[in-house]
Amino acid sequence: MQSTYHRLEVTVISCEDLRINRRPVKNNTYVIVRTGPLNSLTTKIDTEGGSYPFWNEKLVMDMPIHERFVTFEVYRKGSSGNRFVGLARMPVTDFMGRCIPEGYLSFLSYRLRDAKDGRNGIINVSVRMEPTRSWSAQRKKKMHETSSSSASCTSKTLAMPSGESEHGEVVTGVPVWWVNGA
Repeated sequence: MQSTYHRLEVTVISCEDLRINRRPVKNNTYVIVRTGPLNSLTTKIDTEGGSYPFWNEKLVMDMPIHERFVTFEVYRKGSSGNRFVGLARMPVTDFMGRCIPEGYLSFLSYRLRDAKDGRNGIINVSVRMEPTRSWSAQRKKKMHETSSSSASCTSKTLAMPSGESEHGEVVTGVPVWWVNGA
C-alpha cells in the first residue's frame, strides 16, 4: 500500500540578522516548521543568540505527498506575547525529486520575509527525506541493471551506490551539458 506521507528530518540550524521594526531582535526566538495546514513542530526557544539565534534542532515530521512547500515561521516570545519576525517557504523540489536521491541531506538557506514582505534575515536549515523501505532493494536492483548493461545511464537520477555498505552511502554526480557539433 502506498503511503500518503513522506517522512522528513528537518534540522533548524540558525538564523542571521533578525529584526523587528528594523531593530535587532534581543532574545527568545523560536521557529515553527509547517508541512501542511495541520502539521507543525516548534523548536525550543533560543535565549542567548539575539539577532543570530542558534538551535541545531532536528524535527522529524510527516509531510503529505501532495504538499509543495515547507514553511518556516520565526517568532520572538516576549512579555506581551509572541511577535512575528519572518517567514520563509521552501519548495519541496529543493530537496527531493529530479536528480536528488532519497535520503540525501541538503543544507539550504532562505531569505525571511516580515509581515510587510520586506527582507528580514536568513534561516539556515538542513532537510532529508527518509528513504522508503523498498529503497535499498530498488538501489541494488538498479545497480545490477546498470552494471550488466554498458556505462549508459537510463534513469533520471545521477546517483549510484558507492558500494555495498550498511550505511547506504550515495555518490552523486553533477550533470554536465554540452552542445553536439559546433
